[in-house]
Amino acid sequence: MANPTIFSRILEGEIPCEEVYKDEFCLAFRDIQPQAPVHILIIPRKPLESLQAAKEEDKALLGHLMLVAAKVAEQEGLQDWRTVINNGEKAGQTVFHLHVHLLGGRTMKWPPG
Repeated sequence: MANPTIFSRILEGEIPCEEVYKDEFCLAFRDIQPQAPVHILIIPRKPLESLQAAKEEDKALLGHLMLVAAKVAEQEGLQDWRTVINNGEKAGQTVFHLHVHLLGGRTMKWPPG
């Protein structure tokens, strides 16, 4: 990634976050503008701009992010939840560092947007 993002600054410890999970591959923290009672962001430590930027070598990391989402959902007491990855500005991506939204705690509508 060419420019630092708010997420890279969080990973560097420059910006605080309400951490809920971390390991050597990712960090999960509460969204500061939650769209549901539970809204957690899961970000890889590897700087990937988007899902589209991921390569074959990233498939284990991508799977890990999904497993962490399930682990954090359980940790949060969620039985049902939604995961969302926005890819690109028109899809709603505002921070260009790959991130998984974990949303729960209310009934989700479909279609979402």
